[in-house]
Amino acid sequence: MSVHRAFKGTERAIAKRLGGDRVGHLGGADVIVGAWLSVECKHRRTVPAWLKNALAQSRRNAGVSQLAVAIIHEEGQRHDGDLVLMTLADFESWFGDNDKPGNKGD
Repeated sequence: MSVHRAFKGTERAIAKRLGGDRVGHLGGADVIVGAWLSVECKHRRTVPAWLKNALAQSRRNAGVSQLAVAIIHEEGQRHDGDLVLMTLADFESWFGDNDKPGNKGD
């Protein structure tokens, strides 16, 4: 499968899983979910091991009712720009129900 077709498939799969629409082909966000979520999808052959390891460490340390995230901070930068990393399954579990109050900009 070509890289071009692969990223389109990723966008379609994410839109389906989150109950959103793939709009990447129109410009702007790749996937929109209601009024509350704008998604940029990145399809890569591999993801850096240190990112996976950071999230795995967070998951090992999280309690059963806690959301495991890894916060990625770049030295010398403001913390407002830090990145939050979590699994898609955890994101769906915590935020994926579009009928939840507040998820549509309410």
